[in-house]
Amino acid sequence: MHADLPASVKPPAPAVKFSSDTDRLQHINSIRKAPAGAQIKRVIDLLYETRLALTPEQINEACYVDINANKTVFDSLRKNLKVSHDGRRFCYKSKHDLKDKSQLLYLVRKFPEGIAVIDLKDSYPTVMEDLQSLKAAGQIWLLSNLDSQEDIAYPNDPRVPIKVDDDLKLLFRGIELPRDMLDIEKDLQKNGMKPATNTAKRRAQAQVQGVTPKNKTKKKKHEISKRTKLTNAHLPELFQNLK
Repeated sequence: MHADLPASVKPPAPAVKFSSDTDRLQHINSIRKAPAGAQIKRVIDLLYETRLALTPEQINEACYVDINANKTVFDSLRKNLKVSHDGRRFCYKSKHDLKDKSQLLYLVRKFPEGIAVIDLKDSYPTVMEDLQSLKAAGQIWLLSNLDSQEDIAYPNDPRVPIKVDDDLKLLFRGIELPRDMLDIEKDLQKNGMKPATNTAKRRAQAQVQGVTPKNKTKKKKHEISKRTKLTNAHLPELFQNLK
């Protein structure tokens, strides 16, 4: 059942003054003379904000785009990936048909490898708030993809155990890292990674400046002597070996 157009998206009642009405008509005329792309965006924005299935007449009433009188706009909307058309009404079509937080969580859990947040942003008006709520509750992870700089939502379901093969554990533990930072940096470069440090340069600068590693001085062990102020004099057995 399609909802009626709410009062919030209806245009204001025609003004009584002739000058104001003229301004309104000029505004409508400027919209209808705008490029087709601008009119299409105006309609899609309306459908996105209202999330209602609207007839061409309701769209015209709400945003002054007369799609019945503009075949280019009508056909483009009908074929647009973000618009659903049932033959009579137009409505916004998100990539994932979600209505609330429970459906959002269910969808994220179907993608253990992660799902792009950009594909969820237009699902319903409060989806971003619900993502943050699920993250705060520990039900999902929101991490940034270093390659695309986009946020990815991952499920964090404690009912799904993650088991690491013993062979993989042995392989990881059996990798012997070089002891010298120079060798570590060379290995990183061989694998196409840029080291965060430059040990060769740092050591060369240290030699030029005559800097040598400082040997840590051994701290003198503090011992109790007769000159030490005693606070536990009532326990003489503690001080039998005073020097």
